[in-house]
Amino acid sequence: MSDITADVIDSQTVIEAPSRAAIALVTLALAVGSFGIGTGEFVIMGLLPNVADAFGVTTPQAGHVISAYALGVVVGAPIIAILAAKMARRTLLLLMMAIFAAGNISSAFAPTFESFAALRFITGLPHGAYFGVAALVAASMVPVHRRVRAVGQVMLGLTIATLIGTPIATFLGQILNWRAAFMMVGGIGLATMLLIALFLPKDQVEEGASITRELGALKRIQVWLTLGIAAVGFGGMFSVFSYVATTTTQVAGLGTAMVPVVLALFGIGMNVGNVVGSRLGDLSIKGTIGGMMVFNVIVMTLFSLTAANPVMLCLCVFLIGCGFAACPAVQTRLMDVAADAQTLAAASNHSAFNIANALGAWLGGMVIAWGFTAAATGYVGAVLSVLGLIVFGISVALERNSRSA
Repeated sequence: MSDITADVIDSQTVIEAPSRAAIALVTLALAVGSFGIGTGEFVIMGLLPNVADAFGVTTPQAGHVISAYALGVVVGAPIIAILAAKMARRTLLLLMMAIFAAGNISSAFAPTFESFAALRFITGLPHGAYFGVAALVAASMVPVHRRVRAVGQVMLGLTIATLIGTPIATFLGQILNWRAAFMMVGGIGLATMLLIALFLPKDQVEEGASITRELGALKRIQVWLTLGIAAVGFGGMFSVFSYVATTTTQVAGLGTAMVPVVLALFGIGMNVGNVVGSRLGDLSIKGTIGGMMVFNVIVMTLFSLTAANPVMLCLCVFLIGCGFAACPAVQTRLMDVAADAQTLAAASNHSAFNIANALGAWLGGMVIAWGFTAAATGYVGAVLSVLGLIVFGISVALERNSRSA
């Protein structure tokens, strides 16, 4: 049985007594949206040289559009969640997908680099809000003891995107034009809108929903601590992933042809972690989060110690991807500790993960700049995981003290 109390059960009813078929169709619709968002977020990384050539800028300059998108996620998630406090979840999901689809299609027609960067920022705005609201909808349709699994099924679209969606869109962009890749992602957004409109019934906003109530999440220390777990504890995964190509070629001595294989192993690990972690989370949310933090410390340390061995490199990269197992549990815990301000808290989770992305990549780059090999990014990840574990420990201790009092 999950370590959830009745007072955190979602108070906003979306669907009354849905059948298994209805749940499956809604989950599919939401997962298609997360697949599109994941594909759109990561495809630019494989097309940076093409974008740079098209606009006459350097590849590092073209990389600023990645930061622009991430900034849009960080800024957009809490702002949209607050402003849309009195909006029905179905309507909000459709609006988020409309912005996402329009942003990607417009990106495909951007005439200048500046306009392209601005459109990537706009496209990133609905990212966190979509995932947060989608998680709330999925969790509201199933019994309490299956909520983490429902959240994981929505996130499965994101993890599959790293394995299938991004490579396909990148290949399409390389053989046709980089703009075609964003047209494809925009098309996925439009398809998601159609699926949501068809399968997700209209819902009613609970009386009392307001901007003030959503802002109440910011007064809860457990919300901040859980966001801290995501922002710090998962920075290590991004520290390693950001420089895994360099580790593969310069440390393990493998050819560039092996880089896609190693990246695929990371994507497989994310998918395995998402499925297994969702099931573990339904048994114990806190146990899953704490256990995976410890797992990450061990695996990332092993990565740094053995990265020169090609077999161990591949194994460790796969296991680091499996660290995604804690993500559905963190998302669900945020929904729990936020009580009646769930939308803001759930949406802000993805702002925290983008902070983790930026923090991990920055610290990993600093270590390499100091003269260490790319394998040392594993040590960075281990330290960040320890810090995340400390934040988690503080969260649990405060929760126990509160209950005792």
